[in-house]
Amino acid sequence: MTTRLLILGGTTEARRLAERIADRDDIRVTLSLAGRTLDPVKMPVPVRSGGFGGVAGLAAYLAENAVDGLIDATHPFAAQMSRHAAEAAALAGVPLVALRRPAWEPVAGDRWTEVDSVAEAAAALGAAPRRAFLALGRQELAPFEALPQHAYLIRSVDPVEPPLAVPDAVYVTARGPFGVEDDVRLLTEHRIDVVVSKNAGGDASYAKIAAARRLGLPVLMVRRPAVPDVPAVATVEEAVAWVDHLAASRANRGV
Repeated sequence: MTTRLLILGGTTEARRLAERIADRDDIRVTLSLAGRTLDPVKMPVPVRSGGFGGVAGLAAYLAENAVDGLIDATHPFAAQMSRHAAEAAALAGVPLVALRRPAWEPVAGDRWTEVDSVAEAAAALGAAPRRAFLALGRQELAPFEALPQHAYLIRSVDPVEPPLAVPDAVYVTARGPFGVEDDVRLLTEHRIDVVVSKNAGGDASYAKIAAARRLGLPVLMVRRPAVPDVPAVATVEEAVAWVDHLAASRANRGV
C-alpha cells in the first residue's frame, strides 16, 4: 500500500527527509518549494514549485492528489505558510506534522540584542554609521534602505536585484553551509562591527554567530514569529518515525 506525502520544503531538513524516504516502495513523496530560489539544490524526489493559492488552494491540492500526510518543513520564518498548512490540513482531514529545527540559544560570549522584526533590527543599528553584515535573505533587506549612513555586507543565495539604494553595499552570493573560519575571515576583511541575523536555527548558517562570538561582535537577532500549535518534531529522524507510523496505520486499516 502506497502512502502519499507532501513535504512543504525550502530547508536543509526538508531535503534530508526527502533523501531518507525517496527510495521507499511504500512511500510516494512530492516536495513543494516556494520558488523563491533561482537555482535550488537538486532534490531526490519529484518537486513542485510555487504557491498553492492560499488555504483553499492547498486544501484542494491535498484532496485532488489523495495526499495521506502533510509535513511542514518550511523555514522557521515562513509563518504564513505554516498557518496555511495547518488550516488546509484541517479542512482536508489530512494528518499534519511540523518539522521545526530548534532555535539558537545564546551561550557564554554572545552579545545578542533580540528584536521582533527585521525593521526593528534596522532601527537598532542607530544613527551613527556602522559596518553591518546582513545575512537575512534578499527579500528582507528593504528596511535598511532608510539607513544609508551604514555600510552593508550582504550575503544571499541569489543576487540582490535591484541592489539596495544605499551608497555603500557589498554583495556576496553564496550558498551554505559556511565554516566558522571562513566567516571569521569574511567579517574581519570587511571590518564588520555588527551582525544582523534571523534566528533560523540549525547548523547550516550558524557559522556567522560563532564567528561574531569569537570576534566579540554584537548580534541583532530577530526572534522567530509565532507558528500554529500543531504536532511537531525537531529532527529528521523523528519525522521519519512519524512517516513510519502513518504508513503502518494505513496498512493496518487497509486504506
